[in-house]
Amino acid sequence: MSATFDLNERPDYDDVLQKIADYVLNDQVDSLEALDTARNCLMDTLGCGILALRFPECTKHLGPIVEGTVVPHGARVPGTSFRLDPVKAAWDIGCIIRWLDYNDTWLAAEWGHPSDNLGGILAVADHLSQKRQAEGQAPLTMRDVLESMIMAHEIQGVLALENSFNRVGLDHVVLVKVASTAVTAKLMGANREQMLSALSHAWVDGQALRTYRHAPNAGSRKSWAAGDATSRAVRLADIAMRGEMGIPGVLTAPQWGFYDVLFSKTNKDQKLKPEDQRQFSLPQDFGSYVMENILFKISFPAEFHAQTAAEAAVTLHPQVKDRLDEIDRVVITTHESAIRIISKVGKLANAADRDHCLQYMTAVPLIFGALTADHYEDAFHQAHPEIDDLRDKMEIVEEPRYTREYLEADKRSIANAIQVFFKDGSKTEQVAVEYPIGHRRRRKEGIPLLKEKFRANLETRFPKGRCDAIVDRCIDQKVLEGTSVPDFMALFMI
Repeated sequence: MSATFDLNERPDYDDVLQKIADYVLNDQVDSLEALDTARNCLMDTLGCGILALRFPECTKHLGPIVEGTVVPHGARVPGTSFRLDPVKAAWDIGCIIRWLDYNDTWLAAEWGHPSDNLGGILAVADHLSQKRQAEGQAPLTMRDVLESMIMAHEIQGVLALENSFNRVGLDHVVLVKVASTAVTAKLMGANREQMLSALSHAWVDGQALRTYRHAPNAGSRKSWAAGDATSRAVRLADIAMRGEMGIPGVLTAPQWGFYDVLFSKTNKDQKLKPEDQRQFSLPQDFGSYVMENILFKISFPAEFHAQTAAEAAVTLHPQVKDRLDEIDRVVITTHESAIRIISKVGKLANAADRDHCLQYMTAVPLIFGALTADHYEDAFHQAHPEIDDLRDKMEIVEEPRYTREYLEADKRSIANAIQVFFKDGSKTEQVAVEYPIGHRRRRKEGIPLLKEKFRANLETRFPKGRCDAIVDRCIDQKVLEGTSVPDFMALFMI
């Protein structure tokens, strides 16, 4: 006899949700390396957001939905005069810090940018702190922000280690939504039940597709998708804080849960075979591993899988710049993830298309010896047809070792090698770069350059005196941690 009813026994919250909640509510951040790296991450992320304000396609999205809206204790958007409700402020901050794709990255089975969570963190921390001060209470400090960043990085990064959302067509910003929901709910004072409810709503929400990141549909939504996700997280945390019930089996519910609907292989009648069912793998406990190992984009505003290719291309530039017409082919030896995400041929439709094209991000520094955000713009591309001519001569080859070491926990390399062959039979040496300058293995080399990048980005928006004040506040760990969030945010207002 076939069943004509469902067994209505409400389950406990899924184990993954409980692990995230217990980590956020109970763990203490005590890693000095993680706190120091978080400070550098904060600087780099805000600097990239300030630089993005040069681009009208970014700034057109900013500001209140209804012009002239006044918000009591409104959260501030760095580099602007906007004071917004925390949901829209999270959207705006998330938008500017991700627009140029020029700050930290995490690469594993899934990819992403954990600094995207800073949109929700700063918006909520600033709003709550101003409200507390108005009520005669102490505001949150930047130590609270750094700890929230470490936890958000950890949640997003550990979930990405062995769980590939891209292989089922989902965008990695689902992890921004989940991580931001957890840490902003904590900032709001969530108890365990409220935290679990908030997390369940983050997973049950409709999730973004990766369509806008890939040929032939790549476009500028990828630059605001994380802002959208961290903003939605703030909204969901607020809903849970108002007492909204959760969905305990959001991941594991047969047929209706996240695993069956969005994370597993299905056939056309939606009946799953046991071998097709997928659940999350959490290979290690939550701690501070991700922040300690985060990758910084220092040299180039380029999708991270191309960072070492651009560095190798700059090295080869002197040998090829006067022989462009003599080039027969360019061989790029790379890893599987780069091939799957950013290797593309054919017409590139827009700046977002170009900054996710391995061949374009190699051609420009080979020709010009540099790669900047302006190199992706339509005007530059149209003025230099030699870029596409060189792209047409490129061959992409996978190196199995590069693919393997990309995923090895003690390496996490992002290797590329480039060699140029000329029509007369001569060739350059093969230049291989296995670890970008923003890798943990190159921290000593990278951090001074990161600080230079931060100041240069600030100088695109603020006068020298303000830049000095911001840098002085940010480079001293103790001073920064003791600064109130409102005082810190005030430094970035115009």
